[in-house]
Amino acid sequence: SDVDDCAEGMRKFTTEFFDTGVALVGYAVMLLVYDWRLALLSLLFTPVSYVCAAWMKKPVQREGAACKKAAGALSAATLDRAQNAATYRIYGCETARDAAFKVNAIGPRNLALACEKIGARLIHVSTDYVFPGTGEQFYETDDPTGPLSVYGKTKLGGELAVRQLLQRYFIVRISWVFGKNGNNFVKTMLRLGKERDQVNVVCDQIGSPTYTADLAPLLCDMVMTEKYGIYHATNEGICSWADFAAEIFRQGGCRAKMHPIPSSEYPAKAARPFNSRMSKKSLDEAGFSRLPSWQDALTRYLKEIQD
Repeated sequence: SDVDDCAEGMRKFTTEFFDTGVALVGYAVMLLVYDWRLALLSLLFTPVSYVCAAWMKKPVQREGAACKKAAGALSAATLDRAQNAATYRIYGCETARDAAFKVNAIGPRNLALACEKIGARLIHVSTDYVFPGTGEQFYETDDPTGPLSVYGKTKLGGELAVRQLLQRYFIVRISWVFGKNGNNFVKTMLRLGKERDQVNVVCDQIGSPTYTADLAPLLCDMVMTEKYGIYHATNEGICSWADFAAEIFRQGGCRAKMHPIPSSEYPAKAARPFNSRMSKKSLDEAGFSRLPSWQDALTRYLKEIQD
């Protein structure tokens, strides 16, 4: 089963050498790639990347040692909260399973153990890929998982580790992320929309974009509470990738025509979910505000990258 696959991968790395720098510092790198606001948010949670710099060059043999050092780093910084936004890239997971398990499953496990040891709370950022992506329903936070790809399975492994080892956690699932820094779908479409007359985009995968500038304040609000649990946090509204591209072209003033195609005409290295609709019921019940519409987020994002 998918859970067994995750467990087996995690057991494997219990007895293997691995670089704790990958497991514990990767999240800070991902924050910097996505958006400066999330980078700033990481400073609120934990400067563990700096604290760990002195020992991250030396591999450790067992998870216990990694956990102990992580706990020491957090404790030395006198922090009571941490965030894990690390992720091994989606397509890379298919050909680098070991590295994917280290970053997506083992890293969160070590951080969860460290947080539990010193009594810190943890925000763990996850993904829509933990679901099978079938049907047209909105997935609830407690719906059965069933990832199709190595990426999804390893991210689920990270979720399971956090849930099993820590009591004070927030697991926040997001999808279709875009932000000011780094590459993303919006930037790619803006470039292609100016270079080509027509751009083919899949039309049968449905989900919701997530703007990092909208996500960061929500995570800040969450971590100041004790409303622990699993949440879905994407911008409001749903669309296909083709719909998303068409709106990017419209708002971005691109001359290209968007041509919708089925996924079968655009082979991908990793299986992508057809249905990434995720319910925000958990946000509502906890009293957290939903994120603005994805169209509004796109408008503000385009203005941000043009300034």
